[in-house]
Amino acid sequence: MTAPLDQLLTAWMPQQRWYPAKGRGVGVRLLATRDLPSDEAGVRVTVHVVGLDSGDRFDVVQVPLTYRTDSPADDAAVLGEVLDPDGEHAWASDGPHDPAFVAALLRDMERPASRPAPRPVRSRVLRGEQSNTSVIVETDHDPVIVKVFRSLHPGQNPDVEVLRALDGSEQVPGLVGWSSGRWPDRHGAETSGHLAVATEFVADGRDAWREAAEAVAAGDDFTERAHSLGLATATLHGALATAFGTTPADDATRARLRDALRDRVAWALSSTDALTRFRDALTRRADDLRVERIPALQRVHGDYHLGQVLHSPTRGWVILDFEGEPLRPLAERTRPDLALRDVAGMLRSFDYAAGQVRVESPDRGAAADAWAGRARDAFCRGYAAGSGHDPREDAELLAALELDKALYEVVYEAGNRPAWIDVPLSAVERLVGAASG
Repeated sequence: MTAPLDQLLTAWMPQQRWYPAKGRGVGVRLLATRDLPSDEAGVRVTVHVVGLDSGDRFDVVQVPLTYRTDSPADDAAVLGEVLDPDGEHAWASDGPHDPAFVAALLRDMERPASRPAPRPVRSRVLRGEQSNTSVIVETDHDPVIVKVFRSLHPGQNPDVEVLRALDGSEQVPGLVGWSSGRWPDRHGAETSGHLAVATEFVADGRDAWREAAEAVAAGDDFTERAHSLGLATATLHGALATAFGTTPADDATRARLRDALRDRVAWALSSTDALTRFRDALTRRADDLRVERIPALQRVHGDYHLGQVLHSPTRGWVILDFEGEPLRPLAERTRPDLALRDVAGMLRSFDYAAGQVRVESPDRGAAADAWAGRARDAFCRGYAAGSGHDPREDAELLAALELDKALYEVVYEAGNRPAWIDVPLSAVERLVGAASG
């Protein structure tokens, strides 16, 4: 049965992992529609920008669709029968799953002057993506990966902005192209922002989390790789500082750091009873935070961990995903911050790689902890080799940033993976120096 598009979207979108309004009643509003030229007969490729209005919050999402006069082969991607924007009967499918959309998007993208438009041969959607939809595309040249942004924000998406600024750097994937669009905001004022980005696909890259987890499980030495990752991280931070500049820290920065840790402590204590035994120690730790030296603020990755890095035998470490948390406002995600925050994130990630062994084989916990300690040490030494400054020289500040991250992890694990909660709890105990009795 043919259904109106907004009715299909209302039923289909809440089932998608990227849907930002789960658990909230929303009104669905079509904000903008733009066709992309399609070379395939009987196929219309359309990008829809949709507003989700829940009263106190207004989300904007991208829903690219293909409209086919015949039922498409990939039934899993079909929304249903619908009247297309011209009122014609068609089958609507989620665009990233349709090669016609992928080809039209790549052809429509803006590109660096040195990059020709790739011609896709075949494509496949990556499974497991939560906030966006990523597509691996084999082309007539090298493979590319296309990331279709689902939650849209006015302004430059950091994944595009950073890769444009650092294009040519060995630490990041090469930029192939980007797509932009316009849509009205909640009040009808026209805004614009990025819709998608295409980068080189590092075909021989392996996920750093997988490499680290395999190494700790096998008892293999990881220090050389951790050292080179620290060096690559420092090189990235240097490139970001050059491209975007730095901002001197001041007393207001110091006050914000202390207030942020206090807020994190208060939030974590109110969110789970798992931290109750640390209540006094955490409160003192936040109230007594004294940081004499604060490095200059700069553009950072913002969500740095082993899962954001690939290890390629041919080019070393390649750092991915500069978008940050897609549901946070762009102004927050692009605000100058401490490079040490990225360092703290990676140090916590090494603990988590070891934590996987602790959870699965408690009798090997001591060996896993020792592995994490060696990896953390090697990473910091590598970072010092690349930056000229060992992050552990800013011990008080680094510990505060690690504690902030660990408290978030405790709350997450309490609500999602209770079996893992001892991993961040042990970090909290170490960082506040409190007895766990």
